[in-house]
Amino acid sequence: MSRDVNDIVMDQMVASDWPEVRSIYLEGIETGNATFDTEVPSWEEWDQKYLQDCRLVAKIGKDVIGWAALLPTSSKKAFAGAAELSIYLSKASTGKGIGTKLMTYMIAESEAKGFWTLQSGIFPENKGSIRLHENAGFVEVGVRERIGKLNGVWRDVVLLERRSRVVGLD
Repeated sequence: MSRDVNDIVMDQMVASDWPEVRSIYLEGIETGNATFDTEVPSWEEWDQKYLQDCRLVAKIGKDVIGWAALLPTSSKKAFAGAAELSIYLSKASTGKGIGTKLMTYMIAESEAKGFWTLQSGIFPENKGSIRLHENAGFVEVGVRERIGKLNGVWRDVVLLERRSRVVGLD
């Protein structure tokens, strides 16, 4: 199947997308450089963890080839416009501009929903993801050294942040 960026359709994620979203998330887990998670949660766990707004899938035809969703950064009302971004592509879809398209769409969608700050924590070894974020206007805030263990090994996380140029300017 072709994975051309011009064939990509962005859509709101629905529960029926979960099997493909789950599969893509599992591919990320298997790289060892995408998440501290070692297992994919159930749909119910995932659904409760992520915000209801800004859950997107990238599709070619009916096939989900990528997804992006937001997590709350805090329960404090003052931080309601700040969210953590998760973005994943299937292995077969990397390096083709699909991540850029999904990221661009997510930024527009998040701003339309009133989010003024997006942040991501990325393992330093995940150079492609760091480059994707920087190309979308994220800046490195710092490195959280030895923030957690993955499979018994301490890992650093690069914290990147993007401040909206259209939301939260008052």
